[in-house]
Parts: sequence; C-alpha cells; structure tokens
Amino acid sequence: TGQQGDFCNNVCPFSIAVLLSLSRIQRYEEQVFDLLKALIIKSFKDLQLLQGSKFLQNLVLQRPCVSTMILEVVKNSVHSWDYVTQSLVELGLFLMDLYGPKKVLGGILSETASGLSRMPNQYACKLGANILLETFKIHEAIRQEILEQVLSRVVTRASSPISHFLALQSCSSKVTETFDYLSFLPLQTVQGLLKAVQPLLKVSMSMRDSLILVLRKAMFASQLDARKSAVAGFLLLLKNFKVLGSLSSSQCSQSIGVSQVHVDVHSRYNSVANETFCLEIMDSLRRCLSQQADVRLMLYEGFYDVLRRNSQLANSIMQTLLSQLKQFYEPKPDVLPPLKLEACILTQGGQISLQEPLDYLLCCIQHCLAWYKSKVMPLQQEEEEEDEGFYQDLDDMLESITNRMIKSELEDFELDKSADFSQSSSVGIKNNICAFLVMGVCEVLIEYNFSISNFRDSTQSHEESLSVLRSSNEFMRYAVSVALQKVQQLKETGHVNGPDGQNPEKIFQNLCDITRYFPFLDVTDKEGEELEVSVSQRAAFQIRQFQRSLLNLLSSPEEDFHSREALLLVTVLSDLSRLLETSSPQFVQMLSWTSKICKENSRDDASFCKGLMNLLFSLHVLYKSPVTLLRDLSQDIHGHLGDIDQDVEVEKTNHFAMVNLRTAAPTVCLLALSQAEKVLEEVDWLITKLKGQVSQEVIPGEGSSQGTLPNHPNEKAIIMQLGTLLTFFHELVQTALPSGSCVDILLKDLCKMYTILTALVRYYLQVCQSSGGIPKILEKLVKLSGSHLTPLCYSFISYVQARVLRETKPIPNLIFAIEQYEKFLIHLSKRSKAVPGETYQWENVPTLTLPSQVNLMQHMKLSTSRDFKIKGNILDMVLRGEEEAENREGTALSPRGQNKEPAKKKRKEEMKCLS
Repeated sequence: TGQQGDFCNNVCPFSIAVLLSLSRIQRYEEQVFDLLKALIIKSFKDLQLLQGSKFLQNLVLQRPCVSTMILEVVKNSVHSWDYVTQSLVELGLFLMDLYGPKKVLGGILSETASGLSRMPNQYACKLGANILLETFKIHEAIRQEILEQVLSRVVTRASSPISHFLALQSCSSKVTETFDYLSFLPLQTVQGLLKAVQPLLKVSMSMRDSLILVLRKAMFASQLDARKSAVAGFLLLLKNFKVLGSLSSSQCSQSIGVSQVHVDVHSRYNSVANETFCLEIMDSLRRCLSQQADVRLMLYEGFYDVLRRNSQLANSIMQTLLSQLKQFYEPKPDVLPPLKLEACILTQGGQISLQEPLDYLLCCIQHCLAWYKSKVMPLQQEEEEEDEGFYQDLDDMLESITNRMIKSELEDFELDKSADFSQSSSVGIKNNICAFLVMGVCEVLIEYNFSISNFRDSTQSHEESLSVLRSSNEFMRYAVSVALQKVQQLKETGHVNGPDGQNPEKIFQNLCDITRYFPFLDVTDKEGEELEVSVSQRAAFQIRQFQRSLLNLLSSPEEDFHSREALLLVTVLSDLSRLLETSSPQFVQMLSWTSKICKENSRDDASFCKGLMNLLFSLHVLYKSPVTLLRDLSQDIHGHLGDIDQDVEVEKTNHFAMVNLRTAAPTVCLLALSQAEKVLEEVDWLITKLKGQVSQEVIPGEGSSQGTLPNHPNEKAIIMQLGTLLTFFHELVQTALPSGSCVDILLKDLCKMYTILTALVRYYLQVCQSSGGIPKILEKLVKLSGSHLTPLCYSFISYVQARVLRETKPIPNLIFAIEQYEKFLIHLSKRSKAVPGETYQWENVPTLTLPSQVNLMQHMKLSTSRDFKIKGNILDMVLRGEEEAENREGTALSPRGQNKEPAKKKRKEEMKCLS
C-alpha cells in the first residue's frame, strides 16, 4: 500500500479501511498502526511544507488530506464498514497518546497556535480527537468504552497535559464519578473538565447536584488548589445558569465559542429556583473573601465574566465588591493615602504575605462598573434608578482614590528612598509587597480614567494633556511593550488576561485602540473606525501606521537610533503581516516596503537586522522562491568580508544596505544559510515526489526507448532552483567567513546540496530506463557544479583546515557527498544520450555544444586524496595557494589533474555572468 516512493498517492478511504481491518489481527496490529502513523505525519508535513512555500504551491496540486480520508472511513462505518469501528477507536487513542501536548520546563506546551505555527504532531493529535468524537456520535455501542478510556486518562495522568482529552466528554455516569477526583486534580485540568461537561448540566439535574456537593466540600479543603477548583466550578455555574431577565449574548457583545455554550435552564427548571440557586452560590463565594490571596484573586478575575453572562446578578456582585473595598478604603477625603495597605498584608508566625490583592479588586470593580453603566443602565426603567445607589458610591470612591493618589507621595506609603527592599528581612518583604500594590493600583486608576474620558487623538480639548504623553519616550516604550506583550500572549496561548481576553474580535479591537494613542502615530478617527472591513484590511491599516513609525526611527541619525524600539515595531509588523491574504495587494505592498527598507537602510545593530531580514524572508517565501534573493545576499556578504584568497580583490555589490561589515557574518550569513536549507528541503521533497510518480508509471515497450523525455515542469523547476542556489554557494565558499557557526553550517549545507544533486541524478537514472536521454538543462546544471562549485569547495576546505587547525566533522561528510555525486554522474553518462528540446541558460553563461553521447564528467575533476590532515611545514604554502603544494603527499584533498590554477573569484571578470 505505497510504502515506497510517494505512498500518499496510493491511499484512499477504502485502502485505509482495509488496513484498519488488518489491525484486528494481532500479528499485523503494530505494523498497521506504524504505517498509518507514518502516513498521517507525512501528510501533515507535506501540508505544512506546501502552506509555507509559494514555489511549491505553484507546482503541486494539493491532494485530499489523509485526515479527510480517515474521517470518511468513520462516516462510512455507520453503514457497511462497521468492522473497522474498534480499530478507529484504537487509532484515535493511539494518536492522542502519541502526539498530545508534552510537559516542558517552565510549564505546559501550548497547543492553541493556528495556521503555519501548528506542528504536524498537533494536527495528528487533533485528528485523533476528531476520530473519537465522530465515532462517538454515530456508534452508540462504543460510547461507553470511549468515555472510560478518556476519563481514565484524565484521572490517571493528572501530572501531564490532558487538555486534548477534555473536549471529548459527554453524558455518562462515569463523568459523575470523575467529579470525586476534582480536589486532587490540577486546577487547569479541573477548569478544562468542567467546561467540557457544562452542556450536560442542562439535561442532568443529578449531575449538577453531584458537582455542587463536591465543590462545597472542596471549598473547605486544606489544599489551596482544591479551594481554587471550587471557585472555578462555582463561577462556571454562575456564568451558565442564567437568571431570567439577564441580557442575551448579543446584547453583551460577547461571542460564545463551542466550549462556552450557554445552558438555557428556563425550559427545564423553574426560574425562581434557578435564581435562588445562583444566590446560594454567591453566598458560598463570599466566604472566599476571607481566604488566601490566590483564591480572592481568582474570584475577582471571574466576576466580570459572570456579570456579562448573568446580568441579573449585578446587584449581588457589585454589593459584594463594594463591601470588600470599604475594608481598605479611607473614607475621609483629606486623608492620604486613600487606601489602607497595611490591612492588605498578613503577618503570621514571622511570615509576611499578601492577604488582599487590592489592585485586582479595584480592576474588577472598574471593569464591572464600566460594563454595567454601558450595557445595563440604559435599558433600565426610571423606577429602578433608586436601587443604584451603590453604583454611585463606587464611582465616587474611584474618583476620590484617583485624586488622592495623585497627591500622595511615596513617603505616605513609607516607601521613600531610604526604605529597605531586601528580601532577607521582614521589613524588606513587606515594603516589596506594598510597592507592587501601589504600582498595580496606579495602573488600574490610569485605565479607569482613560476609559471614562473617552480619549481621542483628534479631540482639541485633549491636545494639551496628550502632548505631554507624545513627548515622553518612556510612555512610548511602555505603550509599545504592552501592545507587544499582548500580541505575544495571544500568539502563544490563544487569549490574553483581563476582560474580553478570550474574545478575538475584542482583543483585536483593543490592540487597534492602543495603537491610536501611540505618540509617534498620526491616525485620524475616520480612517480608524471603518466598519464592515475584512481582517486583512484592518491589519493593513494598522501595518501602515507601524511602517510610518519605523520609518521615523530609521530617519534619525545612527547615534540617535533606538534599536530596541525598532525591533519591537518589526516584531509587531511580523505578527500583523500574518493576517494579510497572500494574494492581496496589501501583502504585495508589505513585501515591497520591507524589501525597500532592507535595500536602502544600513544599521549596525545585529538584532534589528535579524528581525528585519526574518520578516523579509517570511514574506518572500509566500510570494515566490527566495533563491534570487539568496544569491544577491551572498554577493553582498562576499563583498564585505572579502575573499579566502587575500590576493583577490572582490568587486563589492550593494543589493541590500542592511548587509554591512558588522551584520554580514554571522547574522545575515546564518539567516541566508537557514533559508537555503529550507529551499533544499523543498527540492528534496519534489524529487522524492517525482521518484514516486516514476515508480508508479507503466514501463513502456522497447520501442519507446528512442522517444524523447517529457518536458516535466517540476523537473525544470527543480533544476532552476538548484542552479540559482549553486550560485549562492559559489559566492559563500569563496568568502573569508569567520570561524565558527557560519563555516560549520555552510559545510553541512554544501553536503546537503551535493546529496540532493545526487538524488536528482539517481532520479534521471530511473527515467533513462524508459527514455534513454536527459534534458539539456540538466547538463547545464552539471557543468555549473563542476566548474563553479566543486573546485571551490576543495579550496574552501583547505582554507578552513588551515585556519581551524582541528578536525572538522562536516568536511569528510562533504567529500563523501561529492564523491557519491560523481559516482552516479558516471553511471548516468553511460546510460544516457543527449535529448533535443528546450534549452535554458543562466544569465550570460555560454550555451553548451552537446555531443550525441553525453559525457557528464567532462567538467568534473575527481579527487584522489582522502587524507584530511594538513602538515604544518606546508601551512603557509596552502594559504598562499602555491602550485607546488598540490603534489605533496598528505595534503588536503587537492583535485586530480590540477596542472593549472583553477578558476578564481574575481566577479568583475568571470562572475559577471552569474550576476
């Protein structure tokens, strides 16, 4: 079933079903699953490769994914393929066990990334989950077994990530039994489990009652995580058991995901009883306000979501928050500071710790208050206004705290310059806690006043205050770093902290709003508030603002250039560029702009150069092949670093001003080599695909041996890629690279280059069995490798050995790869003859005059020495390239037949033909 070559071409739903049937036989089970595993991973790797390369997308038609075929088998199993059901369950569990998230240092590997950032392993794990989910839906008889297997993994693997199993929970008594283990499971597992089973609470009163009993017990458990799990459970119930009269999700402007399905209990339970149930939970949660800071913090972070989902609980929530704030609020308006920080710190048995996270309490209050005033109060009747006294109280308290915090000095908090902040003394620990509370409170108050003031850059009355912010470099750095932090957090975890942190639309809008207040951006309200535009258009608008700000930084003199700020802007641009459609004019503009920046601006900062060049490469590969870009970069690197032969003067090019003496190596060189390696991987993938197609074709009769070789577009594309990439390596092997990573990686990539050249020659050995000929473009590539790369590789090896004076492992590997290439060229020469057809020549390279019998080795010079050591007494002679050294016994790999000096490097004479 396609174990050789490109076996994906042989796969269909029926063949997969046959394999799954064979897996029921014990002796074949392991082999079948290994084959399916290899098939699935290869399919996802191919998909990832295609998604990341416009070059491949233009050449290869995307076939149906193997995952689609497997899910088709699941669908068909409901009819007559039911004999594969058990094997499907085992395959799903096998994939999830094998490719699920792994625990890593510092935390758990996130699997919320999407698009190109998702790895094939993550796709395979997701496929396993889909297999189990779809099988569960259509086969009632197998549901109990699937649940038992999944729940068993949830409970027994508490120390490992099991989030990929939690989405598979459904109705069963097994779920209720799992509740008994909540107090012993990690908080993240408990939260995932409760979200997964939340739709079941709608139809099972007994399950809800069981959960409440477990949560009440956990509330008084000795373990901190158990109490936090109880808070998480109660908050989840409050979010989803809506009290009659609460705002709908559309009124709340809240998008609800699959894992956040609302439980509409009104059709099943009495609304009065439901309200009583929620108020009882609120009473239980108030007890959390006397527990540790971590428990209180979790409650504060959850109240805002509860209020949005269950607005009829607003009075209860806001009164609870008001009562809590009064414990730490100084009511006298002339007393400084306005908050009692001493009451927020607990001293017990010589241990000092935070008791009340006051900044989180204020943050919760201001968010809840802002939401309530904007969403609920406008809808209320006049007679209800008399019940809103505590909302006015909260507003007044926040305003008073703001005014008095402005007047307060650090001395008012006993945090002057003479204060002890060491972690070794109780006073120092206490002062540190107080300092963090003061900073947190100030940030919350800034956000509160920022939101109620409805700032806009174009508002004339705000010009005076905004001018202060615009002139502050510290504020600019802070604003950019916050925006970048949120983008990075969203990228890594799929959400951000704070209100609406799991609502992608709100997150994007908030990030856009942040950019509107950057002092270095000139944005008008009208353009920024366009409605009904695509994400790509919205991203393009923000990109233009960051492009403008980066240009402003680059226009400053070198000594005033802020590289850190520039790198932050490049990072934000990189993230925003991923939102652009690759076929859109905005994407082309982004690529052109980035290329222009790299060509016209020169900066010595390596980090900034790396970030900008990475952005250029990431955009370029999605538009077209980067081989010409690599060739231009290699010429710039060669020109700046000089030649390995000090007597040769290299003509400098200036394709990219960003490449200079300080950035050429290792920064740009390593980036270029990394990109060249990706190109080689793509070419290798294409060659493997072609080999698979050749092996599947019917071997023609003897009469076809006189025919001509089909002009396969993929063959031409492969050879063109290798030819241009060869000119890239032609430059680098002549460059005086510094010892270290650049040299080592170049040698490894050269080895890969020759390995892939060998693979291409072996492919044509297969083709020659039926056609008897090779295309002229291949002969051109062979000539180019023999004249412009192989001799220079030997010279570069001598240069490296002379400088490093130690054994370099990649060198023998490179020599072996060259020899293998030459070996198979000899075989191909014996089997092939010239085939007339279309010719192609690299720029200004003379066209070959081809004989009827092809001798591919006429431009190759075979090596005879396999001694890689250099004798000390001839070291200087090797460095000067003296001809007398080539015949000495034991010298380093001098090519056979070098009776004349090999072609040297002066681009102004010979290499102009490759420019």
